[in-house]
Amino acid sequence: MEKNKYPKVAVLLAAYNGMQWIEEQINSILAQKNVDVTIFVSVDFSTDGTELWVETLVKNTWNVVFLTYGERFGGAGANFYRLIRDVDFKGFDYVAFSDQDDIWLDKKLDRACSLISSSVCDAYSSDVIAFWSDGRQQLIKKSYPQRKFDHFFEAAGPGCTYVFSIRSALSFQIFVRKTDNLSQLVSLHDWLAYAFCRQNGFTWFIDDQPLMLYRQHENNQVGINDGINAYKKRISLIKQRWYRSQVKTISELVNPCFSLKLNSYFFRIFSCLFFRRRLRDRLALLYIFIFGIY
Repeated sequence: MEKNKYPKVAVLLAAYNGMQWIEEQINSILAQKNVDVTIFVSVDFSTDGTELWVETLVKNTWNVVFLTYGERFGGAGANFYRLIRDVDFKGFDYVAFSDQDDIWLDKKLDRACSLISSSVCDAYSSDVIAFWSDGRQQLIKKSYPQRKFDHFFEAAGPGCTYVFSIRSALSFQIFVRKTDNLSQLVSLHDWLAYAFCRQNGFTWFIDDQPLMLYRQHENNQVGINDGINAYKKRISLIKQRWYRSQVKTISELVNPCFSLKLNSYFFRIFSCLFFRRRLRDRLALLYIFIFGIY
C-alpha cells in the first residue's frame, strides 16, 4: 500500500521532564507499520530541557508538531485535555494517546486501526506488558469482560493504549471544549474518555493482545496499580473519598440521572456486580459499600 493510502493517525503525546525516555518513545511511534502518523507534543513546564529537545526534533521531522510551550499544567490529565482541546483533528482517521516513557511495538496502531475500521469498535484499548529497568516484565490484564456500568468506576486500562475513531474523538473533543475547569474536576483523562464514549453509544473493545511496553519507574503518575504499596495507596484514596468524588463527578458529567441513582445505598449494593470488570474488584467494591468506607 502506498504511504499516502495508509490511515492517518494523530498521536497526542503529553510530556513533562521526559528527557530520560522521550526519544525512545517517539522513535517507537514513528516506526509504526501500515499507518501514517503525526505526533502532537505538549510539554508541561519542565526543568530538564525536554522542550528544547522537542524543538530540535521538530526542525528535522516533518510529522512531529510541538504545541506552544510555557504553560504549567501540573499533571498528565490537564496536559491531555489541552491536547484534545487544541489539536485540529481534521484530515485524520484516528486519534491515539501516548505517554512519554513507554515503547510501542511496531504493529500497535495497525491492529487498533484495523479493528476499528472493521466495525469491531469505535474506540480501542488493550492489555500491556509492564517492564522495569532491571529487566522484569509482567502482563497487566485489563481485558476482563465489560460490565453494564464499569465505565463509571474505572478506566478501560492505561490511556496510552487508547485509539479512537475520528467520530468518537471529535465527539469527545467537543465535550472537552465545552466543559469548564475540566482538569480541576477529573484528574484522570483516560477514565473520563472511557466513560464518555461508553455512555454516548460508542462501542469500546479491550484487546487481550498487548502491543506496548509500559515503563514502570518512580516518577509514574499512575503506574500499574499492582502490589502491596499500590493497594495501600488505593485504600488511602478511597478513605479520603477521592474515589467516590471522581465517580460522582464523572457520572454527573456524562449521565446526571445515573449520578442521582448512586446516591442510594441500596442501588449501590444491589447493582455492585455491574460496576467493575474483574470479579475481585467487584467484591472489594461491595465490601467498601457495605461497611461505609466508600
